[in-house]
Amino acid sequence: MLHLAVQNLIRSYQARGHLLAKTDPLGLTFAARWLLKAHSAPVDLKGVNCKLVARELGTILGDEHMDMTFELPHRTFIGGKEESLTLREIISRLEKVYCQSIGVEYMHLYDPDSLQFIRERLEVPGCFEKTVEEKRLIMRRLTKAVFLEKYFATKWPAEKRFGLEGGESMIVMLEEIVDSSTRLGVESIVMAMQHRGRLNMLVNVCRKQLTDIFAQFKPMEPKEPGSGDIKYHLGTYIHRFIRKTNRYIKVSMSCNPSHLEVVSPVVVGKTRAEQFFKGDNNGDKVMAIIMHGDAAFAGQGVVYETMHLGELPAFTTHGAIHIVCNNQIGYTTDPRFARSSPYCCDVAKCVNAPVLHVNGDDPEAVAHVARLAIEYRCHFKKDVVLDLTCYRRFGHSEEDEPMFTQPFMYKKIRSMKTIDQIYGERLKAEGVVNDSDIKGWEKEYMDTLNKHFELAKKVTKLSIMDWIDTPWTGFFEARDPKKIEETGISEATISTISKHFCKPPEPWAFEVHKGINRILLNREKMVKEGIADWAMGETLAYGSLLRDKIHIRFTGEDVERGTMAHRHHVYHHQGVDGATHRVLDTLYPDQAAYSLHNSSLSEFGILGFETGYSYSSPNLLTIWEAQYGDFADTAQPIFDTFICNGESKWVCQSGLVVQLPHGIDGAGPEHSSARVERYLQQADDDEDLIPDLDEKDMALKQLRAANWIVCNVTSPANYFHLIRRQIALPFRKPVILMTPKVGLKHPFYRSPFKDFLPGTSFRRAIGDTGPASKRPKEVKKLIFCSGKVAITIDDLLKEKKLQDKIAVCRIEQLYPFPYDLVLKEFCKYDSAKVFYCQEEHKNQGPWLFVKVRLENLFGKKIGCISRPASSASATGIKWIHAKELTDLKNKIIEL
Repeated sequence: MLHLAVQNLIRSYQARGHLLAKTDPLGLTFAARWLLKAHSAPVDLKGVNCKLVARELGTILGDEHMDMTFELPHRTFIGGKEESLTLREIISRLEKVYCQSIGVEYMHLYDPDSLQFIRERLEVPGCFEKTVEEKRLIMRRLTKAVFLEKYFATKWPAEKRFGLEGGESMIVMLEEIVDSSTRLGVESIVMAMQHRGRLNMLVNVCRKQLTDIFAQFKPMEPKEPGSGDIKYHLGTYIHRFIRKTNRYIKVSMSCNPSHLEVVSPVVVGKTRAEQFFKGDNNGDKVMAIIMHGDAAFAGQGVVYETMHLGELPAFTTHGAIHIVCNNQIGYTTDPRFARSSPYCCDVAKCVNAPVLHVNGDDPEAVAHVARLAIEYRCHFKKDVVLDLTCYRRFGHSEEDEPMFTQPFMYKKIRSMKTIDQIYGERLKAEGVVNDSDIKGWEKEYMDTLNKHFELAKKVTKLSIMDWIDTPWTGFFEARDPKKIEETGISEATISTISKHFCKPPEPWAFEVHKGINRILLNREKMVKEGIADWAMGETLAYGSLLRDKIHIRFTGEDVERGTMAHRHHVYHHQGVDGATHRVLDTLYPDQAAYSLHNSSLSEFGILGFETGYSYSSPNLLTIWEAQYGDFADTAQPIFDTFICNGESKWVCQSGLVVQLPHGIDGAGPEHSSARVERYLQQADDDEDLIPDLDEKDMALKQLRAANWIVCNVTSPANYFHLIRRQIALPFRKPVILMTPKVGLKHPFYRSPFKDFLPGTSFRRAIGDTGPASKRPKEVKKLIFCSGKVAITIDDLLKEKKLQDKIAVCRIEQLYPFPYDLVLKEFCKYDSAKVFYCQEEHKNQGPWLFVKVRLENLFGKKIGCISRPASSASATGIKWIHAKELTDLKNKIIEL
């Protein structure tokens, strides 16, 4: 009975000892106090007496058992080489391990080996001890971290920089991770970080030149065009030599906007891409470190959206290290009003990650958990979370007054010594360092700071290019900047890919769904007629790029078969669970990899991941397809902070293609509109500036100047050329593409194979080729439109026999706007009334973007044919939908 109680006591400390750990340098918060208050229980935190940790004490085990000897169970290492200890010694050792500066949450892990791995690095007596050299190195690192912030504060007292004061041991943590990772074989670390302490990290971990950092503090004209960004959002990359291990490691810090967590999935995507290109299938060489703020980690859903990708085969990076810079406050909100659980990182437990809480004012404990974390990640290839509990010495920023909102906390903070003083006194007491050592290190670093401060005075122009975090070495130099390479393909290539796409797997080897066989027979019939539908247009685009050694990554919630079941690039065996046939993986023996994967039901996280993936190289095509275009709403911060303006802020180019199924078909307000107006409103274009239409390279110049490309194409051939153009351009731009729903299988959205041949190219606008174009003087009405409404117009004109009276021009590329082609159509039908027609509501869709450009170009007002203005993107009532459609049709044929 007593032995069982002792076993339970040990297990209780392992599971709940962290509740009593002294991880807060301010001594204000204990997890146990939080829980007891929540249960309205008396707050008793006298070590072993806390009933939250060990109920056996004071019940089964009392004072009379303290000097009894008990055999230790195999699931603990507290005995070291001893197999039994007295109860008093057992409790003492458990308290030292679990209730001091480190609090460990790991008993929720499913894998027993993980538990033993962590215990061995925490419980073995003496495992926390550091050598004299290690202690002196920690002291030097603290000196640099503290004195850099002091220098900033002295030289630029009025500047906002989100300094690391109060959390300087973060530098010790990161340096230990970098050192240990090189020992464990890691060659590249991709980092994401919030703004607090970023400048210190850039200098002391990423080894950014101090001159560059100091120069950022003064107003300077930039060398390159672009909007740039504030200094504590910028990134960098470097190949660092680590003296400790005699090895090089690449460290890159990703640029990050002020949406603190939006960078998390982006960095995971970049890491996955780098692993792919290095052939690092197990994450041995490339690793992500993601740093978070405490309030952001607890409060922002994208943290979970990122972490839950950790074990998904198509998204895993084989473990990331998450570091929470926990300054115990979110802007001005106390934790008690910011989260519903004791710790800011409790969300990590739902993805089976160990959480290591550590007191930021105990640098040796910080270094210890850092080493444990990197060893755990490299051994198990799983996520691990470090909760660095610290504080911020000043307010939210250096100009803030924290006493307004946290008077009690800041009275305590103002009495605190800086971490270098605390640790220096400890080392002096141990005889490890003396005053002259410390003064020498301080002087050495101050001399370095002063030297670079003087050098920074000589910098006269700001270079955004100095802050690139993922350089594309040699890409731009190897391309002709004035040329778009050929996008057409040969008849032989069309034949190879189209026949392959129609061929089912051998029935004896793979049982496909009967519906697939019907689809393949229809495809085969079309191929014989020399016709491509949308699915074939996609396949010809992807297949030809794979042949050209362009790696394609294509993800979304329903991409393998396509939301409307048109694509079917992956067949599922009808008799064997999990067996699949990936159609385009076997096109050519030496083709590039086609990473087509259904994703989890996440838009923010997955789009962020694919955006990061697209940054990694210019020689790949990354596509994200929303299940319906409306669903991209929940990924809006990625569009707003990375895709739309990443190049302008950080010189980060991306060839990402975002496919948004769009079309008002009566499916209701959340399955209709991809909100094209949002993406057009974010186009960096002046509606009053019409380009020189006679310039030979006008279309290419427009593309180069654009922040992104917004299209709504109406033919498979045009889709094909658009996709291939992404790689053919001498630069990279994101594409926002409204893709069809009805058009996927509609005869209007068909193209002859001749439209895919060499010499053909992407058509930015498609003019009328019917009877109206033969007798333009007799045309009464010229309708410009974009996307699926062209089907409605075409059907209507045929039905009413108005093809000679009404001409139609489809604007395929809405931005950059095809002024030259549009003007050509306008001049052709110079006596016709001009309208823009859209199926969207008048306050939505492309109308407001197109209207002003057409009117500026034509010098006259044009009419609008659309649904009436609405707050919703579409009705969900069939009767209203039918009435709106009838009204729209009547306006189209009205002469």
